[in-house]
Amino acid sequence: MTEHLVTIVVRDDRDVFAVRRLGREVAEAVGLDDLDRIRVGTALSEVGREIVAGARDAEVTFRLNGPNVLVVSIDYSPGAGGIAPAGVTLAGRLMDMVDHDTDRRTITMSKRVTGGRPPDSASLAEIRERLGEPIPEGMLEELRQQNRELAAALEDAQEQRERLLHLNAELEETNQGVLALYNQLSEELEETNRGVVALYAELDEKSAQLREASEAKNRFWATISHELRTPLNSVIGLVRLLLGPGGEDLSEEQHLQVELIGDSARTLLALVSELLDMAKAESGLLTPQFAPVDLPALADGLRLTLRPTSGSEGLRLTVDVSQGPAVVTTDEVLLTRILRNLLSNALKFTASGEVSLKAGIEDDTVLFVVTDTGIGIPEQYQHRVFEEFYQVPGTLKADARGTGLGLPYARRLAEALGGTLTLASTPGEGTTVTVRLPPAPVAAADGPGSIKEGR
Repeated sequence: MTEHLVTIVVRDDRDVFAVRRLGREVAEAVGLDDLDRIRVGTALSEVGREIVAGARDAEVTFRLNGPNVLVVSIDYSPGAGGIAPAGVTLAGRLMDMVDHDTDRRTITMSKRVTGGRPPDSASLAEIRERLGEPIPEGMLEELRQQNRELAAALEDAQEQRERLLHLNAELEETNQGVLALYNQLSEELEETNRGVVALYAELDEKSAQLREASEAKNRFWATISHELRTPLNSVIGLVRLLLGPGGEDLSEEQHLQVELIGDSARTLLALVSELLDMAKAESGLLTPQFAPVDLPALADGLRLTLRPTSGSEGLRLTVDVSQGPAVVTTDEVLLTRILRNLLSNALKFTASGEVSLKAGIEDDTVLFVVTDTGIGIPEQYQHRVFEEFYQVPGTLKADARGTGLGLPYARRLAEALGGTLTLASTPGEGTTVTVRLPPAPVAAADGPGSIKEGR
């Protein structure tokens, strides 16, 4: 909606000064700031001089277009001379929009009110009453007003210049600080890079030392295995000769002692073999020999082998592979060692109850589950039982403490077969160890696969 404010007629130079003054007052009334008031008055002064210089009369109308746009319409009459474009061009630099229609002989200028609150209807009525018909002042007084405005503009420009100089100085100081910080960060980054390079070199050196130590350990186990196996096998052979048919008669005590010697020799021989296999697994030299394995026969062999060591009369060993495959493709020697270690470990730490081995098929994988009702393993130690030579404190009895290699050895062998070994245990209730091996392309057994042995 457009609101008419005031109209003034321009015929001579005195009217030009009057329209300049009126323009400033209208600008102030609608809420323009000081600089915009000067811009409006100067634009009207420039256009008014061009109209008067062309021997023309003009009618200048001030309107408020909407709540925040001041519109000045200038309708000029035909005259002897043309209107020079210089004043209109300068007005275009001062106002938001200037449109000169030479055919209709109109000049329209507009300025947006951005600084204050737009006037309401009551305020518009007050503005019209206050403006009324302007009374032109003398030219000298108007020139003084223009000089005051020019001086104020120059002072404002000087302040702006000083402010810009101050901001430039601050920016220069900031740039210097940023440059200094950049240089410092660059030096620190360079130093860090040198440290990283040195660390990598140290890590490479440590890795080389670890490789050498691992190779030395493997050579040591290979050598010690060769050196120990021969005398241990000799001891085991001598024990067999002493206890076998044709040997000298031994007292009951001597027979027991010789059996203890044989058991100790066999234990040492098994330990040496396990250590050698673990070294091979670590170095990647343990290569499984996959072949079809008769699972019920393997389970029966485990039952017969472990029966003499299964403990007291209150302990029962159960082996049930009826739910597993009749034949599984794997390395029979390594699988036997895995299950024998798990069963031996379970029997060692179970005083009474049951130790069981079960086989099955789940998600195309072959499962072997060894469960006991022994002392169990506290949760804080369950992740450490797979560390070599680690022994859980507080075992059931002193003679039941092992070497700390059974579970690490079994896990290494399971991984060598492409499978996994996991453990779950509850103190006082027992332990369950699960071995998962890759799928075997055979059907599950439905015959004599269940073997039980009571102790």
